[in-house]
Amino acid sequence: MIAHFQDINFKLCAIQELMYNQHVLLPQFDIYAFAKDYKHRAIDIDAEGYAIIPEALEYFRQLEIPAALLANIPEIYQDGGNAIYMQIAPLWDGEDEQFNISNAADASLFPNLRKMTIFYDADQTVLEQLKAQHIDAAYL
Repeated sequence: MIAHFQDINFKLCAIQELMYNQHVLLPQFDIYAFAKDYKHRAIDIDAEGYAIIPEALEYFRQLEIPAALLANIPEIYQDGGNAIYMQIAPLWDGEDEQFNISNAADASLFPNLRKMTIFYDADQTVLEQLKAQHIDAAYL
Protein backbone atom coordinates (compact mmCIF):
# COMPACT_ATOMS: atom_id res chain seq x y z
CA MET A 1 0.00 0.00 0.00
CA ILE A 2 1.24 3.49 -0.89
CA ALA A 3 1.08 6.38 1.60
CA HIS A 4 -0.95 9.36 0.42
CA PHE A 5 0.14 12.70 1.87
CA GLN A 6 -1.91 15.89 2.11
CA ASP A 7 1.09 18.16 2.76
CA ILE A 8 4.09 17.92 0.41
CA ASN A 9 6.38 19.33 3.11
CA PHE A 10 5.39 16.56 5.51
CA LYS A 11 6.13 14.07 2.72
CA LEU A 12 9.54 15.66 2.21
CA CYS A 13 10.30 15.03 5.89
CA ALA A 14 9.47 11.35 5.40
CA ILE A 15 11.67 11.19 2.31
CA GLN A 16 14.54 12.82 4.21
CA GLU A 17 14.35 10.13 6.84
CA LEU A 18 13.80 7.16 4.52
CA MET A 19 16.04 8.12 1.57
CA TYR A 20 18.86 10.12 3.11
CA ASN A 21 19.01 8.97 6.75
CA GLN A 22 17.90 5.32 6.71
CA HIS A 23 18.75 4.60 3.04
CA VAL A 24 15.70 2.37 2.56
CA LEU A 25 13.86 4.41 -0.07
CA LEU A 26 15.99 3.99 -3.16
CA PRO A 27 17.41 5.04 -5.52
CA GLN A 28 18.70 8.08 -3.71
CA PHE A 29 17.82 11.19 -5.70
CA ASP A 30 20.71 13.45 -6.73
CA ILE A 31 19.80 16.82 -8.25
CA TYR A 32 23.03 17.08 -10.25
CA ALA A 33 22.51 13.71 -11.95
CA PHE A 34 18.82 14.52 -12.42
CA ALA A 35 19.63 17.87 -14.08
CA LYS A 36 22.23 16.27 -16.33
CA ASP A 37 19.82 13.56 -17.51
CA TYR A 38 16.67 15.71 -17.71
CA LYS A 39 15.48 15.86 -21.33
CA HIS A 40 12.62 18.38 -21.30
CA ARG A 41 14.75 21.47 -20.68
CA ALA A 42 18.18 22.49 -19.45
CA ILE A 43 18.26 22.84 -15.67
CA ASP A 44 20.95 25.30 -14.61
CA ILE A 45 21.45 24.63 -10.90
CA ASP A 46 23.78 27.62 -10.45
CA ALA A 47 21.16 29.99 -11.86
CA GLU A 48 17.99 28.31 -10.53
CA GLY A 49 19.13 26.64 -7.33
CA TYR A 50 18.26 29.50 -4.97
CA ALA A 51 14.59 28.69 -5.45
CA ILE A 52 12.70 25.45 -5.77
CA ILE A 53 13.52 23.66 -9.00
CA PRO A 54 9.99 22.67 -10.06
CA GLU A 55 10.97 19.42 -11.75
CA ALA A 56 12.81 18.21 -8.65
CA LEU A 57 9.85 19.01 -6.42
CA GLU A 58 7.54 17.25 -8.87
CA TYR A 59 9.77 14.16 -8.77
CA PHE A 60 9.27 13.97 -5.00
CA ARG A 61 5.58 14.81 -5.28
CA GLN A 62 5.12 11.78 -7.58
CA LEU A 63 7.45 9.48 -5.62
CA GLU A 64 5.53 6.58 -4.12
CA ILE A 65 6.34 5.73 -0.53
CA PRO A 66 5.25 2.33 0.78
CA ALA A 67 3.09 2.98 3.84
CA ALA A 68 4.89 0.20 5.75
CA LEU A 69 8.14 2.18 5.67
CA LEU A 70 6.56 4.99 7.68
CA ALA A 71 6.35 2.68 10.69
CA ASN A 72 10.15 2.91 10.88
CA ILE A 73 10.10 6.64 11.62
CA PRO A 74 9.82 7.46 15.33
CA GLU A 75 11.25 10.97 14.96
CA ILE A 76 11.39 13.72 12.34
CA TYR A 77 13.94 16.51 12.53
CA GLN A 78 13.29 19.27 10.03
CA ASP A 79 16.42 21.33 9.44
CA GLY A 80 17.36 23.77 6.68
CA GLY A 81 20.49 21.74 5.99
CA ASN A 82 18.64 18.47 5.38
CA ALA A 83 19.66 16.72 2.17
CA ILE A 84 16.10 16.73 0.82
CA TYR A 85 16.02 20.54 0.64
CA MET A 86 19.42 20.65 -1.04
CA GLN A 87 18.01 18.37 -3.75
CA ILE A 88 15.04 20.63 -4.43
CA ALA A 89 16.69 24.05 -3.98
CA PRO A 90 20.43 23.32 -3.84
CA LEU A 91 21.45 26.88 -3.01
CA TRP A 92 18.55 27.64 -0.63
CA ASP A 93 19.53 29.72 2.38
CA GLY A 94 16.79 28.40 4.67
CA GLU A 95 15.50 31.90 5.35
CA ASP A 96 11.93 31.57 4.08
CA GLU A 97 8.89 29.43 4.79
CA GLN A 98 8.64 27.44 1.54
CA PHE A 99 9.25 24.11 3.29
CA ASN A 100 7.11 24.71 6.37
CA ILE A 101 4.57 22.03 7.17
CA SER A 102 1.12 23.59 6.95
CA ASN A 103 -1.04 20.69 8.15
CA ALA A 104 -0.33 18.01 10.74
CA ALA A 105 -2.93 15.53 9.44
CA ASP A 106 -0.21 13.43 7.78
CA ALA A 107 1.17 12.51 11.21
CA SER A 108 -1.55 9.85 11.28
CA LEU A 109 0.35 8.01 8.51
CA PHE A 110 3.25 7.37 10.94
CA PRO A 111 2.16 4.78 13.53
CA ASN A 112 5.33 5.16 15.63
CA LEU A 113 6.03 8.89 15.27
CA ARG A 114 6.67 10.26 18.74
CA LYS A 115 8.82 13.35 18.25
CA MET A 116 9.12 16.17 15.70
CA THR A 117 11.28 19.23 15.44
CA ILE A 118 9.84 21.52 12.78
CA PHE A 119 10.48 24.88 11.18
CA TYR A 120 8.94 27.80 13.04
CA ASP A 121 5.25 28.35 12.33
CA ALA A 122 4.15 31.89 13.21
CA ASP A 123 0.58 30.96 14.12
CA GLN A 124 1.65 27.76 15.96
CA THR A 125 -1.24 25.80 14.44
CA VAL A 126 0.84 22.86 13.25
CA LEU A 127 2.73 22.59 16.52
CA GLU A 128 -0.54 22.43 18.46
CA GLN A 129 -2.01 19.90 15.99
CA LEU A 130 1.02 17.65 16.49
CA LYS A 131 0.82 17.91 20.26
CA ALA A 132 -2.88 17.01 20.09
CA GLN A 133 -1.79 13.77 18.40
CA HIS A 134 0.54 13.03 21.35
CA ILE A 135 3.68 13.90 19.44
CA ASP A 136 6.43 15.68 21.35
CA ALA A 137 6.74 18.64 18.98
CA ALA A 138 9.00 21.67 19.12
CA TYR A 139 10.39 24.34 16.86
CA LEU A 140 13.89 24.18 15.47
